[in-house]
Amino acid sequence: MRVGFIGIGNMGAPMAANILKGGHELIVYDADAAKRAQFATAHGCVKAERFVDLGAVEFLITMLPTGQIVRDVYLTDQGGGLAKHLARGTVAIDMSSSEPRGTRELGASLCGFGLVLIDAPVSGAVPRAQSATLTIMIGGDETAAIERAKPLLSTMGNRLFETGGLGSGHAMKALNNFVAAAGYTAAAEALLIGQRFGLDPTRMLEIMNVSTARNFITEVVMQEHVIDKKFATGFALGLLAKDVKIAADLAHDVNQPAPLAQLVKDRWALARDRLGYTRDNSEAILAWSDDS
Repeated sequence: MRVGFIGIGNMGAPMAANILKGGHELIVYDADAAKRAQFATAHGCVKAERFVDLGAVEFLITMLPTGQIVRDVYLTDQGGGLAKHLARGTVAIDMSSSEPRGTRELGASLCGFGLVLIDAPVSGAVPRAQSATLTIMIGGDETAAIERAKPLLSTMGNRLFETGGLGSGHAMKALNNFVAAAGYTAAAEALLIGQRFGLDPTRMLEIMNVSTARNFITEVVMQEHVIDKKFATGFALGLLAKDVKIAADLAHDVNQPAPLAQLVKDRWALARDRLGYTRDNSEAILAWSDDS
């Protein structure tokens, strides 16, 4: 398969590398010229200097920070107007964490160019991106396009789930990350309360991880990144705050009361604003440790 890949970041780079390992032709693009050149040299693939260089691909993958950036890349002249350069029948796969409603709108716009959009966001963070064991949530309205894309997606993940129509993958990703963020918030508050009372955080986690509080956040994030102050999950605080906001906005869009989603959204927005968008998400506890 001839594959274009836009977005060679913490997640995008290992994902793109695994596409190459899967035997596919790959041409990469990143807004950072040095980054795309470095990747192409390191992996022996082609780099695109302009979007017109991507015109011959069969699949075009985007792995970008926000859905708005994805839409701008495809549709606006300022963003590059990618859609007009792609051949009719090209399957566009957005693996970013984008807004479900925006994904549906983008899909309708791309249809006018003869393109098919699939949303296929991922879960698993950098280690599973490197090992090609990501969970991939696939939404789309055209079954044939999804079936065509699965062998490609299988080079990056070993758990592929079809979630429904276009936008459903992005909805599932946001809701998954909301649950993870809520779990982190609860665990962080428990540790902070316990510390003020005089409990040892390491002993608290030791007990939680053999008790009913045990979950991925307590076992991995808190144990491996927070207690030892490693703070190196590779996933930006601002990106997680964005995903929780997508989940809260989705609740509003479908008229589902979700007070916890709103509270968690506000807590993560506070952490982002206090610490900065690019800080590791596991650092959020630092923003709440002296919260008046």
